[in-house]
Amino acid sequence: MVKHGWEERNRPIRLERRFEFETYSATRDFLDRLGSFSEDQQRFPDISFGRTYVNITLRPLDESEGAQLQENDHAFAAGVDGLLD
Repeated sequence: MVKHGWEERNRPIRLERRFEFETYSATRDFLDRLGSFSEDQQRFPDISFGRTYVNITLRPLDESEGAQLQENDHAFAAGVDGLLD
């Protein structure tokens, strides 16, 4: 399932998205905005990045076994999408 450009994965349940940029500077600017957004939301996804890309993995807030993605998870993902220039 894809929602807001994110791919929903199972085992473990999560949302994933890769963001690609033209330059390192654009990547760095996005990471700075993402850091501020995450601080504001008090939610910290898994992030990996290189010179011109950022991979984000977002797991459910509910960490119990069998937890499913909720609307707040998709809302956070949509907020990350809003950080793009």
